[in-house]
Amino acid sequence: MTEKIIAYLAVIAASGFKYALGPVTAVAFSLSIWETIILMIAGMMLTVILLTTLLGDLFYGFLKKTLFKGRKIFSPKTRNIVRVSNKWGLIGIAFLTPVLFSPVGGTLIAISFGEHKRKIILYMFLSACFWAPITALFMDEIITFIMSLVHK
Repeated sequence: MTEKIIAYLAVIAASGFKYALGPVTAVAFSLSIWETIILMIAGMMLTVILLTTLLGDLFYGFLKKTLFKGRKIFSPKTRNIVRVSNKWGLIGIAFLTPVLFSPVGGTLIAISFGEHKRKIILYMFLSACFWAPITALFMDEIITFIMSLVHK
């Protein structure tokens, strides 16, 4: 029982940090696809909720004072983010979060553009529900292929 809880917490933590790490961690613990999908959604949403409600302002303020201090405001990366935000708004940011930004990065981007917290949580949830099955199945196929090459 405790092994299962540790496996679940590991997948939640991995998915909350970098979305594609969730399926890799789930395969390491031999979890099913459905468990993986549910835990990936839970991991991303845990990160989104923590950053939008409890830690977002503190974390974002800390980043601005330490890591982003003295950086160029307009780099090619930030220009692309602003372009996506201007064209697609929060829906575009949320849609690209699991694939390009990571749950932490996408949430901080949405917060920095001044979006409402409820909208951020809703759109990130819809994005997580969309991308979790795709990512889990895709990563499962890749891992199965790599394992078949290794075990030949």
